[in-house]
Amino acid sequence: MGGWQGKILRVDLTEGKITPEDLNQEWAEQYLGQRGLASKYLFEEMDPAVDPLSPENKMIIGTGPLTGTMASTGGRWSVTTKGALTNAIASSNSGGYFGGELKMAGWDLIIFEGKSPTPVYLLIRDDEVQLLDARDYWGQTVWTTEDAIRTKHQDPLIRIASIGRAGENLVRFACVMNDKDRAAGRSGVGAVMGSKNLKAIAVRGTRGVAVHDPARFLKVVQEMREKLDSHAARERLARVGTHAMMDNTNAYGSLPTRNSRDVQFDGHDSVKVKTAHTPRRNDGNPNVISTKSCFACSIGCGRIARIDPDHFSVESEESKIKYGNAIGGLEYESIFALAPMVGCNDLDAATYANALCNEDGMDPISLGGSISAAMELFEVGAITTEDTGGLELKFGNAEAMIKVTEMIIAGEGIGPDIGLGARRLCEKYGHPEFAIVVKGQEIPGYDTRAMQGMGLAYATSSRGACHMRAAPFVDDFTHVRPDGKAEIVKNTQDINAAKDNTGLCAFSGNAWDMNDYAAQIDAACGGGWDEARLLEVGERTYTLERQFNLRAGLTKADDTLPDRFLKEAAKSGVAKGKVTELDKMLPEYYELRGWTSDGVPTNETLDRVGI
Repeated sequence: MGGWQGKILRVDLTEGKITPEDLNQEWAEQYLGQRGLASKYLFEEMDPAVDPLSPENKMIIGTGPLTGTMASTGGRWSVTTKGALTNAIASSNSGGYFGGELKMAGWDLIIFEGKSPTPVYLLIRDDEVQLLDARDYWGQTVWTTEDAIRTKHQDPLIRIASIGRAGENLVRFACVMNDKDRAAGRSGVGAVMGSKNLKAIAVRGTRGVAVHDPARFLKVVQEMREKLDSHAARERLARVGTHAMMDNTNAYGSLPTRNSRDVQFDGHDSVKVKTAHTPRRNDGNPNVISTKSCFACSIGCGRIARIDPDHFSVESEESKIKYGNAIGGLEYESIFALAPMVGCNDLDAATYANALCNEDGMDPISLGGSISAAMELFEVGAITTEDTGGLELKFGNAEAMIKVTEMIIAGEGIGPDIGLGARRLCEKYGHPEFAIVVKGQEIPGYDTRAMQGMGLAYATSSRGACHMRAAPFVDDFTHVRPDGKAEIVKNTQDINAAKDNTGLCAFSGNAWDMNDYAAQIDAACGGGWDEARLLEVGERTYTLERQFNLRAGLTKADDTLPDRFLKEAAKSGVAKGKVTELDKMLPEYYELRGWTSDGVPTNETLDRVGI
């Protein structure tokens, strides 16, 4: 056996019992790892209809066969569960160093069951595994928790995944954080972890990861590294990160702005990527001061930032030290959500709000989408200053954005209502049409009237609105029409699922094709892996997720978009006067998938993909 460690941990939090088990190798051959393999365990072991915040929900930490190896970008891991935000299957992917450490400790998966009667954390040192008291860490931030656990165990190399106060308070879009600013970010996986009284997972691994054919693996990894390093997309990501995407979406007219009422942002110049790299007048420093990489990564898309500590909401000397020095910087999805989506043109405010998300474990995409919905509710009088504690929760009010972010984390004032997510918030205040969500999950930074393929991708994503489940970008930035989108979305959904299962980063796909992934998997795992087999794994994974959601109670009616995209024409940009033509794309998509007109996989399809 190579690639896989062949071992999983089962942790019964209710009983405090830890049981090592052999990996189901048949399932590993069918689903490969991480997203797909964890979904298989979840599907087989749990009723998809359970309440996501009940002890009956399971939470699975998963790695891929290339996680922890020398394959470039081989540091990915995921949290798979029933999402607290969506009531659908959630598989939230993260980078950093935690995944590699878990794999090198000898484990492919951790399955958490039940609920601990008191706060605990799991400590893994290779084969030595313990559940320890976390009551001293409950109520602490992610940053404080990571430092405290390392200090307690006198090991600076321990890698930690944890929740902050948002997860403890069951904020529906809470994250599981690792390495202080890397996140398993979407669908409320942090709230599930909090509902189990599980504060953290701390790992130290020294075993390494064996591969099937070391000489061939070394050769193919070197070849792939050279191919990746020389690619223009890698150079661009290293130089300016993902933030640069905003220039494209704003120019094209696909930048969701002010709760998606607009598609271009008049404050773009104040928050664009060039501004983030330009020294400020106040302190002479740019917003972005450095870059960072995850485990085994040769791309380095991460940003290290510094806000002007005298500029925005940083009053105490302690806070100036905490936020005025190096902190995790903005990526495209966080800057879109915390600037255009809420109408805010203050780069420092967006960076500060993003730091709060990192510190206490919240998804900035859903945070921005939920605050923007609250701002529209405020605008029509459904939310008042009496509800907000006197805050003028208007679009563009950076101070109000920060204050309500702090209220969500602390569970104070209107914070718990906004922490429900946009769908539940808008339903509570009488305007469900203001929730720009799919399956309850707030949209990422692409308006679907200009990007029709992304509209179909959002509607059919198994985990709600998501920009990482499909890749129709090239065609969407070329053609504003629904023709041909169904095939692109279906094919790239299968491709992306296969990539997620490997343990490698999606950004490596800018340089590699499926044959490149297959060559690395085959050298690591053996057993005859090629492009066709990987694509079968991708389709099998996507179909299994569909089956989970159907059993959870989702239907064709959930494969839709907000009325704002379907009925309100874009006001500007390339799609001016157009709506998203989902009705033309969805039937073709179902047919290509081998699903009925109601979106149910046929028996023939299930047999063909091996479910």
